[in-house]
Amino acid sequence: MLAAFAAMCAVAVLPGQAHAAGPPAYAFDPDAKKVQGAELNAEASTLVAGAVYRSSIGPGEKLYYRVKLDSVTDAYVSAVAVPGSGGSVAYGDGITISVRDLNDSQCSSNRTTFGSGETPRPIAAYAHRTIGKGAGTTCRDAGPYDVLVERESDSGSSSEAWDLELRFVEEPGLRSGGPTQTTAPEDWPSSTPAPPDAAAQKRTGGSSYYDATSLKTGEWIDEIAPGQTRFYRVPVDWGQQIYASAVLSNTTADTTEFVGNALTLSLDNPAQGHIADTSLSYSGRSASTALKPLPPVAYRNRYDYSSQVSPLRFAGWYYLSATLSPEVAESYGEKPIALTLTVQVKNKAGESPYEGDPGIFAVTEKDKELARSGDSAPKAAKSATMQVVAAGAFGAGAVLVLGLGAWTWLARRRAAAGHQRPPFGGPPQQGW
Repeated sequence: MLAAFAAMCAVAVLPGQAHAAGPPAYAFDPDAKKVQGAELNAEASTLVAGAVYRSSIGPGEKLYYRVKLDSVTDAYVSAVAVPGSGGSVAYGDGITISVRDLNDSQCSSNRTTFGSGETPRPIAAYAHRTIGKGAGTTCRDAGPYDVLVERESDSGSSSEAWDLELRFVEEPGLRSGGPTQTTAPEDWPSSTPAPPDAAAQKRTGGSSYYDATSLKTGEWIDEIAPGQTRFYRVPVDWGQQIYASAVLSNTTADTTEFVGNALTLSLDNPAQGHIADTSLSYSGRSASTALKPLPPVAYRNRYDYSSQVSPLRFAGWYYLSATLSPEVAESYGEKPIALTLTVQVKNKAGESPYEGDPGIFAVTEKDKELARSGDSAPKAAKSATMQVVAAGAFGAGAVLVLGLGAWTWLARRRAAAGHQRPPFGGPPQQGW
């Protein structure tokens, strides 16, 4: 029982879950493997599908990584750039990621910048190699492909290296009779729905994609400190449409100093492909912003050239992040400010178009339960581990109790045997 109790204590704190005072640092996936980007593609390290990697990139660097692809599977590689919170970035600073064949023909490319907020925060971009209808004529062969990550930084921006978190995922193949349309939708519901009826609830955001807090349709109250980024995730199934808005509360500070682009709200897809962002300015009074209405999740969205339609191509966890500019502290102090997120997922879920296991591109019953409970992926894993340990402790305790019972019964039998009455009614003697 002592051993079981010790085991429970040992799993009570998992790697990456302890946070120091103040805004927590970006929580990298503890299973991420270290990998070095190469300036020459011939020296590039190979990334394995389903794995997460950690790297870094300096100002102006162009770094190569490599993936091995077959001739039938759609593949996605994402890069999350994480600058230091104390540095500075300019409007056009950002990263570009592309997938290329060995003739340097580009399969696809995407660029994400910090934008008008000019606030150091994690930003994500992804590139892909797709095979199906509507795809280009290049990049269809099986073999090695290069992944090129490029960093663009203004001369006045901070020069320290940015951390990188890299992911490589493969999309399942379509089932027979799956989607046949090769044109993206041209219109969709564009009016913002009425606010949810349920009362607002408190829910604390995570500090990365890895530990993002799960949300469902509702109004969620959190707090955010200057320079901090909060992460959330929302399960969005096939045919469903996500709406999101943010409200930054007023403060009691005796000032109305204007801070432009004080809060940035961003949305990324299940493969960490950036979709859209919006921002609000702040002067000490309540202020709000909302993502513009986006199309429902559909396989055929991939055939649209718009960067705000094409990424809505598969079901799964969609990631929201909110960043409060460090400039807010200059006028309103370092204390966190109340943040309210309103999230709505509309429409009935449709059928998956994939053959076999959809992997991360699905919404499961477990995902829906996590959205209801608010658990992050590591918190859910920790809970499952605790249940296993508790079951083991209960089992060990039961065995110990049974053992003690058997030992007591045997001891009493021996004691009784040692004090039996001898024949012919004589007094009890030791040894009979």
